[in-house]
Amino acid sequence: MGIHIRKIYHNEYYKAVQVLNKIPEFDSVFYLKKFEEELSDKETIVLLAEYAGKPVGCKIAYNRYFDGSVYSWLGGVLLPYRGQGIAGKLLDALESEAKSRFFESIRFKTRNKHVAMLIFALKNGFQIVGFDKKGDVDDYRIVLSKEL
Repeated sequence: MGIHIRKIYHNEYYKAVQVLNKIPEFDSVFYLKKFEEELSDKETIVLLAEYAGKPVGCKIAYNRYFDGSVYSWLGGVLLPYRGQGIAGKLLDALESEAKSRFFESIRFKTRNKHVAMLIFALKNGFQIVGFDKKGDVDDYRIVLSKEL
């Protein structure tokens, strides 16, 4: 039995929230109500990675900039499941879904301290297109983009 990636909708957003709350790199707790409010008025792509029916990763994207790009807002893979290509499968599924909706690119931000995410992005064709100075250097936001 392998990893299965599928789209989820409003009635299953709680599964993505459960995954996000177990990702150690995130500094805050995610609440379903806030999550639903954030996505309520946006065109969304919410993907769930499952192993044996158990949520082990997710990717949440939405139309933020209205410039032909989709913004990859949140995502991650649970620690015990890392290194198995799940993040890549989620990215492939996001790219496929974004293309089918006629998005031209994917954009996201990550913090300077998340080196593994930066390396993953660069290895998968993203380019650094900017950064935002917030807090200490470790917390600077690196802006990345990939043409589809």
